[in-house]
Amino acid sequence: MIDVILMNSLLKAIPLTMRLFLVGDIDQLPSVGAGNVLRDIIDSGKIPVVRLTRIFRQAQTSRIITNAHRINQGLFPDISNGHNTDFFFIQKEDPSLVAAEIVNIVKNRIPKAYHISTNDIQVLTPMQRSVVGAANLNVILQEAINPEGDSLSRGGFKYRQGDRVMQIRNNYDKDVFNGDVGYIESVNMDDHSLTVRFEERHVEYEDSELDELTLAYATTIHKSQGSEYPVVVIPLLMTHFVMLQRNLVYTGITRAKKICIIVGTTKALAYSIHNMVVQKRNTRLKEKLSQ
Repeated sequence: MIDVILMNSLLKAIPLTMRLFLVGDIDQLPSVGAGNVLRDIIDSGKIPVVRLTRIFRQAQTSRIITNAHRINQGLFPDISNGHNTDFFFIQKEDPSLVAAEIVNIVKNRIPKAYHISTNDIQVLTPMQRSVVGAANLNVILQEAINPEGDSLSRGGFKYRQGDRVMQIRNNYDKDVFNGDVGYIESVNMDDHSLTVRFEERHVEYEDSELDELTLAYATTIHKSQGSEYPVVVIPLLMTHFVMLQRNLVYTGITRAKKICIIVGTTKALAYSIHNMVVQKRNTRLKEKLSQ
C-alpha cells in the first residue's frame, strides 16, 4: 500500500545504522498514490526476499485461506458451500436480487445463524456506482438496519445515531484520517452537529463538515486494504467488469477473518481470476535499483 512519496519520507527518517524489514503482500492491489514500491523492490533482484508459500495446519481447514491461494494460482475456488465451511458462494445474476440478498444476509441470515452482530459484517464491493455499488448498498442497508431516529442530511445521505461511518479525508485538527471507521454516538438537532466514536475517541462534526464522512455499511475493496473484518460479503457481477481483476478479488476475500460470502455469478468470478491486467506504472524505481 505504500506509495513512492511515503517510502521516500520513511527512508529519509531511518538512520544508516538501522535495518529495515518490509512485510507485505505483493498480490494485493497497488498503492492509491504514485509508484509500485513493493513490486519494484522485489523485481529489482537487489534486495533479499523471502516468500511465504506454505499453508500451515491451522489454516488448512479454512476455505478462505485455501481459496485465496487457489485464486492466486489462477485456479477456480471451491464454492461447494456446506455447513462446515467459512466460504460461501450464492449464485444470483440480477443486480437488484443481489442487493436484496446482501441486505438479507447482513440483517438476518448471518446474525441468526452465527450470533454475529451486524456491526461485525462488512460489505465490500468493486465500485462505488451501480445497484450493487457502495453508494446504493449503503442507502438500502441503512434503511434495513438503522431506519429511524434524528438525522442530518448531506450529499444525498442521512446520518443518524448508530450509523457506521468512514472518514474519507485526512483531518489533522480532529486527529482522524482517511479510512478511519467509527459509529455515530449522538445527533444534536439543535446545533446541527453529531458525534462519532472512533474506538476510544469522540469527534464532533458540524453539518458543514459531513462531506468528510460517508456511510460505511458498504465500502469498496480498495478502501478496505489494510483492514480485516469478522464477516465479509462481496457482490461480484459482470456489471463491474472494468474493475474485475485477480488481485481485487484476492484482496476482498482475504479481508475476512471468520466468514466470506460472495453473491453473484461464476462468470464474474472466473473472469476476475483470469484477468491479470495490472495498470502499467512508469516508476523507474526498478531500473534505478538494478543499476
